[in-house]
Amino acid sequence: MPGPAPAHSPPWPSRRPCGAVTSPARRRRSHPRHGRPRPPTTASLPATPGCSAASRTHATCSTEYRPRMLSPYNTLLSCHFASGDADGARRLFASMPVRDVASWNTMVSGLSKSGAVEEAKAVFLAMPVRNSVSWNAMVSGFACSGDMSAADEWFRNAPEKGDAVLWTAMVSGYMDIGNVVKAIEYFEAMPVRNLVSWNAVVAGYVKNSHADDALRLFRTMVREANVQPNASTLSSVLLGCSNLSALGFGKQIHQWCMKLPLSRNLTVGTSLVSMYCKCGDLSSACKLFGEMHTRDVVAWNAMISGYAQHGDGKEAINLFERMKDEGVEPNWITFVAVLTACIHTGLCDFGIRCFEGMQELYGIEPRVDHYSCMVDLLCRAGKLERAVDLIRSMPFEPHPSAYGTLLAACRVYKNLEFAELAAGKLIEKDPQSAGAYVQLANIYAGANQWDDVSRVRRWMKDNAVVKTPGYSWIEIKGVMHEFRSNDRLHPQLYLIHEKLGQLAERMKAMGYVPDLDFVLHDVDETLKVQMLMRHSEKLAISFGLISTAPGMTLRIFKNLRVCGDCHNAAKVISKIEDREIILRDTTRFHHFRGGHCSCGDYW
Repeated sequence: MPGPAPAHSPPWPSRRPCGAVTSPARRRRSHPRHGRPRPPTTASLPATPGCSAASRTHATCSTEYRPRMLSPYNTLLSCHFASGDADGARRLFASMPVRDVASWNTMVSGLSKSGAVEEAKAVFLAMPVRNSVSWNAMVSGFACSGDMSAADEWFRNAPEKGDAVLWTAMVSGYMDIGNVVKAIEYFEAMPVRNLVSWNAVVAGYVKNSHADDALRLFRTMVREANVQPNASTLSSVLLGCSNLSALGFGKQIHQWCMKLPLSRNLTVGTSLVSMYCKCGDLSSACKLFGEMHTRDVVAWNAMISGYAQHGDGKEAINLFERMKDEGVEPNWITFVAVLTACIHTGLCDFGIRCFEGMQELYGIEPRVDHYSCMVDLLCRAGKLERAVDLIRSMPFEPHPSAYGTLLAACRVYKNLEFAELAAGKLIEKDPQSAGAYVQLANIYAGANQWDDVSRVRRWMKDNAVVKTPGYSWIEIKGVMHEFRSNDRLHPQLYLIHEKLGQLAERMKAMGYVPDLDFVLHDVDETLKVQMLMRHSEKLAISFGLISTAPGMTLRIFKNLRVCGDCHNAAKVISKIEDREIILRDTTRFHHFRGGHCSCGDYW
């Protein structure tokens, strides 16, 4: 049991709550298990001078219905907390003529959710009567604050452990701090589970990069546990599909939703639009967005962002204008999407106008995301010096992505001075991240400065940096096939290499020349060409070509930025094979059609 009440008194006058009396007889009479309190009769009222029978009857009614008077007070308490007015709730609670256990529970829960866990604890310890809701609120409060050791202690001390809410609070708390193993231990030990419990684990898996486990649990939940999901469940599962690029599974969920009333739910519809965009099926996202009966700003943002990530900036901006015409007020996320669209379409002037107008026209203060977009926009336009000036003039600490964007642009524009500046800042912020070292080494290799390449590699070794291996994957008939550079494990490797050999001959005939700058090893030229042809992107494309019908769109995904030589090769292959090849890297989607890419050769 938690310790005794603190020595300091709570910030409200001490009152005995309704029904809390000292007499054993009256305690029995007021206890919920013994029915409603018996009201006193008019005869029992004290006879005061001038007191008529009518006034005595009014006093009797006031006493009889006293518990009902609490309902408006408790509702107001909840409203204060719901609107973020904890001080108002404190004042109201202090002025309440009577309080029941619901009043105290509302304070404990509201204070916990407001972050005032210690104050909530003081209220809890001052409670004359507690129930399971009181304990649930305290455990949830500690879990939400990230103090799982305290949550664990209070959970063990809770007298009743059959409540799913109590267990779910522990599951969510451990998921929030990234302790998936402990969260699953609690989930598997739960005596009873409800929909919220299942949702906590599904969402926790996705949040902690275990999307494949989230999809497996969802199947178990629906097929074996026979639990009917709600909009929150589907939103988490569809996000998991997006993270895995599992378009096939996402489509199955969409088809399943069409049989349920959930198909008209705004949250589900928006999640489906986002999933289709992130899995590379922009046409399905557009169709679904057009069929939505209602759209809020989140739905508009999802579609605008989708167009932007797929390089269709003009359509994104047209949709932005439509959104405003329909009376939907843009928010800060909208402008991130619009600026992203400007980046991928090269609309530098329009992007600058949006950035300057968002505060003037809509009162939206630019955030670090907007500044990062502006740096990217200026870098794309070749205005590296202006981009550096903007980074230096930011009213807050620049996000590492701003320096990452500058470093990538330095490779395109061969600017070693700013490359070293950007890489230095990135390494200073995170010495263990391999990205900056690799990018800088690439730039030195492109300039044939092999001594500097060696120096960067020694720098990585001294800092114990482990390079994230690049890999690409493609989904064929519901199965994910993953490839790494110079892959030797895939069972169809012979056929993949055979197809690549055929493509190499045809690509050469069409004028393709391997870009040896993307080989970071000082080796023979013939070996460099061979190494380039074994990059993961090309292996995935080759496998897709031999595994699908002619003319079918290929969707390839990569965990790093797409290699420049692979980008050039994909353009040529799309023309040779007369196919659309959609390739998503960490930056954007590349749509290769007829020898061209939607990015305009800048990414």
